[in-house]
Amino acid sequence: MEQPIVTAYDFNAPRQIIAGGGTFGKLPELVIGLKGTHVLIVTDGYLLEQGLVREAISSLSEAGIKSVVFHRISPDPTMDSVLEGLALLRQHSCDAIVALGGGSPIDAAKAISVLATNDGPLTRYAGYHLIPNPGLPLIAVPTTAGTGSEATRVAVITDELRQVKMMLFDNALLPDIAVVDYRLSMTMPPQLTAYVGVDTLTHGLEAYVSKKRNPFSDPIALSCIGLVGQHLLRAYTCPTDEAAREGMAIAACQGGLAFSNSSVCLVHGMSRPLGAVYHLAHGLSNAILLPAVTRFSVAGCEARYATAARTMGVVAPELTDVEAADALVYALEAMNRQLNVPRLRDCVGVSWATFEQSVSKMAADALASGSPQNNPVVPTTTEIEQLYLTCW
Repeated sequence: MEQPIVTAYDFNAPRQIIAGGGTFGKLPELVIGLKGTHVLIVTDGYLLEQGLVREAISSLSEAGIKSVVFHRISPDPTMDSVLEGLALLRQHSCDAIVALGGGSPIDAAKAISVLATNDGPLTRYAGYHLIPNPGLPLIAVPTTAGTGSEATRVAVITDELRQVKMMLFDNALLPDIAVVDYRLSMTMPPQLTAYVGVDTLTHGLEAYVSKKRNPFSDPIALSCIGLVGQHLLRAYTCPTDEAAREGMAIAACQGGLAFSNSSVCLVHGMSRPLGAVYHLAHGLSNAILLPAVTRFSVAGCEARYATAARTMGVVAPELTDVEAADALVYALEAMNRQLNVPRLRDCVGVSWATFEQSVSKMAADALASGSPQNNPVVPTTTEIEQLYLTCW
């Protein structure tokens, strides 16, 4: 067995992961199991208009559980929205939280959970293992197959004053229960399916090549990579394909488990500043960056990138590691074209003038985040600037 770079490691996951079609119906009994009596449902405006939130409220009510809904969550959850949700939780004396949605509601719910039991401000907990007390009981129910936040000890919250996406990493942020019901993802529009799907792939790939990889995260990362290779394009072109939707829902959860117990790398380090400056969706910015960053990184970990390519099923088995790793880059570029992932310059709200003014700060912020230091090839700020330009 290949010797791990990190010689001491642990594995952290929600205490319970419930997966499969229809498992959303178990929500009331899960809340009761956590001794919840009054639930804050954290979601977003889109899901509030759908039947899913009403279904949650109704099923909880039938079980004698009160609930109140907080839906003012943007695609990049901010400290202000977290504080607004916290105020609602305290106003109604909620003792448990249900996060319903994509990564943004789940991350916001995590932050609300820990601020309910720890003194603010949230900025004091930015970084690694800084939260002293466990949060309120939290059930995460993803409705997208992308971020894997339902299975991670990570939350990313935007500090609008500094134009920085803060990463909080602590076991206190792990949901108590993750409910992975693939049927909830079947209404995702094609482009959201594409962006969050590439986000899932990025989690698996970065976890597998990270300098913090280990024998527990490796097989989960590879399973994630294989499932994306098998199911993403089908889920994109045929949204009603249940097998493809289920495969991507499992891949997303596995990707979260993998990177949360290994780490993300340069793609995520560069993605956060793009989100902070341009308010791009996290999955979109990852998708834009993934091929170029992979091309930059393959020389530092050719064998692993080759294994990832073979696991995805995008290269012939007889290729050497060098050939397979190089072919992976072309496969990622082709996948972006098939999924209609735009270049940075074609995204709404992105202008060359703003890019030119902010690229140096974005590169510095990316490097300061710590994630690029886990990359197979650790970049300089100048190299990060060049990578941003390559993606323009």
